Formats: sequence, structure tokens, C-alpha cells
Amino acid sequence: MTAIIEPDRGQLGILQAMLHGSVAFTTMDELNAHLQVTPHEFAVVIGPSVSSGDAVDLAQWARIQRPDLGVILLRNTVGSDDLAMALRSGMREVVGAKDLAGVTTAVARVRSVASAIGQTLMSEAQAAADAVKAQLADEAAAARAAAEAPNGKLFTVFSTKGGVGKSLVATNVAVSIADAGQSVCLVDLDINSGDVAIMLQLSPSRTITDLVGFNGVIDEGAVESILTKYSDNLSIVAAPVRLDSPDEASADDIGKLLDALKYRFDVVVVDTSGVFDDEALAALDRSDTIILVGTLDIPALKGLKVATSTLDLLNYPRETWRFVLNRNDGKVGLSASEYESTLGLKADVSMVSSHEVLAAVNRGEPLVRAYPNHPNSKAINAFSRSVAGTSSGAGDSAAARRSSGSRLRLRKS
Repeated sequence: MTAIIEPDRGQLGILQAMLHGSVAFTTMDELNAHLQVTPHEFAVVIGPSVSSGDAVDLAQWARIQRPDLGVILLRNTVGSDDLAMALRSGMREVVGAKDLAGVTTAVARVRSVASAIGQTLMSEAQAAADAVKAQLADEAAAARAAAEAPNGKLFTVFSTKGGVGKSLVATNVAVSIADAGQSVCLVDLDINSGDVAIMLQLSPSRTITDLVGFNGVIDEGAVESILTKYSDNLSIVAAPVRLDSPDEASADDIGKLLDALKYRFDVVVVDTSGVFDDEALAALDRSDTIILVGTLDIPALKGLKVATSTLDLLNYPRETWRFVLNRNDGKVGLSASEYESTLGLKADVSMVSSHEVLAAVNRGEPLVRAYPNHPNSKAINAFSRSVAGTSSGAGDSAAARRSSGSRLRLRKS
């Protein structure tokens, strides 16, 4: 559709008769009101009686607000000033008012340009809409992935030297976190000589080797079937109780198990065999925190140095490592500072030698429950709160409620 603005009604009638289907206005206010409610208008013909200022204002507005709206200026005499004014303000055509053929041709050209611009704007709008749609789809996919991702943290306790208290640390860290209110699963990946069940005085009927029977389908039912419950918040996956077991779970099965456990539990604590076997690597690959354990002696220092070098070689980031220095006793010819300097790690927690530790182990009771006020128990509880993000005091208070009975049992033994 074409709009005509011309205050002279006689001239207006001639233009409207020439441009069939056009709408005519005598004032700029009427025209502006029409353009506001007619977004598909493609041309405005400005009659010769319209002032240059009004014509320029309209053209400049259209150039910015309605780029698909073509402005055609009619003048009784077309001079260089009119052409310059039209060029500066963004008018499409300047035609003599008496050139009727020129006016109709100009309108036709403006229609073609408006159609091309309209298609371009539609393409750009569609592209923008598609981009927004794609972004929303990506955000929705990311939100679904985040919602479906496991929330549980996995801590792997590791050392290449046996007898340093690795299982002691794993067991007590798991119990401490569970007593603080989080759901925990303690997994014993020391396939040949795991001690977790013994240290918690459990007799599991199913062990990790039973994963073989599920033929790689480690679903919720499979996980549930091999769990042994220790407390309301703590379950364990035990190592085999027999060394001559004919079946052995594959590293792939163990990886699937650990993934499933991270969906089910707030925290998964993994005790390892002390070598970089497939089972340990499956746990290390999924670890949020790697807890290294060593004792204050040269053989343990050598073994831990080998372990840290291998972890570096395998690109496990050091910011995920935590170091527990066990049996940090004086007058053994090696200081903690020398140990840390040689290892290149600062101890996050230190534990001292104590007969209470061995007494608790021999009774199959976690140290943090048997002796909650022991320095080692306090150190483990503080360390556990740090790595698991639990609130302070929860584990200590839960253990304190059991402390008197534990000491009585010790005196009787």
C-alpha cells in the first residue's frame, strides 16, 4: 500500500487517482498515526506542498525505525538542493510532481526494494529466532545433564607402601562423614587382602566379585545386592573374603559400580590395594579427592614419592591431592618437615602412634567412635569435614554419645 501526504487537496486528488489503492492525508499527524498502525506500508509519497523540514524529518525517522519504508519526494521543480537533501535524509526517489509516469515508476521501484528489505529482515529475524531457540535448547540440555549428573563425591585413599594405615584412614574417614549426616559408601578395592569388613566387624554375604554375575549391567538392583550395611548412613562394598575366588570383577564393572554409587550416595570412599592396578586406576579416574597416606619412615617416604611421581605422570591434578601423615612421632631420625620437603607435599592432617588405635582395630571398631576425644579422632574428624564439606561438630557429637560404652569394652577386654 502507498500513503500520500499533500496539504493541497486538489493536488492530493490527482495523486490519489494516479496511484490506485493509495491512502491520502493532508497533515503529518494523520500520516504518523497511520504509519504507527500499518507496519506493512511500503511507500510514502510526499507532495510538493509539504515543507522540506517535514519531509526530512519523516525520511530520517523511516531510515531508522522503518528501513523497509521508502520515501518518495515530489517537487514542482527538481533542483540540486532537493537531490542533496534527499540523499542526506535517506529518501529513495525525487520526482517532478507533474511527471506522472515517473511517480508510478518510482513507486514500483520502492515496492521492489521494500520487498527485498522485508525478506532480508525476515531472514535475520528467523536467524535470530533460531539462534535463541538453539541457545535455549543448549541451556536446557545443560540443565538436564546437570540434573542427571551424579552429586556424590568420590575420595580415593592410596599409598604404594603397605602398613601405613591406609585402610585405617579410609575406614575412619568414611565413618566420620557418615556420622556427620551424609550418606556414605566405603568400597574396598584391595581385592587380594582387603581389611575394611574386618575393621568394621562385618561379615558380608556378597562382595565386589559378585559383580561378575550381572554381565556388565550394573544397575540399581545390582548395586543394592552387594552392599553391606554398617549404620544408617554407611554401607560398604567388601573385598572378597577368599583368595581363591574363581571370578574377578573387571575394571569396567568396577568403574560402572563407582559411577552408580556416586548417584546413590553423598560420598564414596575407596580403599585401594597400594598398586596402580586397573581397579585403582578406575577409582583414581573418578576421584574428586585423592588421599595419600604415609608414615614417618624412609621406606614409606620412598613409596609415597614413587606414588606422587606416577600420579603426576598420569596427569592427576595436584590440587585434588590431600596428604595424611600417620605415626608422626618425634625422635625417629626423620622430621615431619624433612618428610614434607622431600615429598613436596604439606600434610593436611597428622596422626600419632597410639595403643588406642590398635585396640580399636582389634575390636573391629572405628577409632573415631571408640575414642572420639583422642587426638587422632579429632584430626580425622576435622579432615573429613574439610574434604566432605560437612558441618563441624556433627561427627564429634555422634561419636561422643557412644564413647563411654567403647571405653568400658576396652577395660573388659
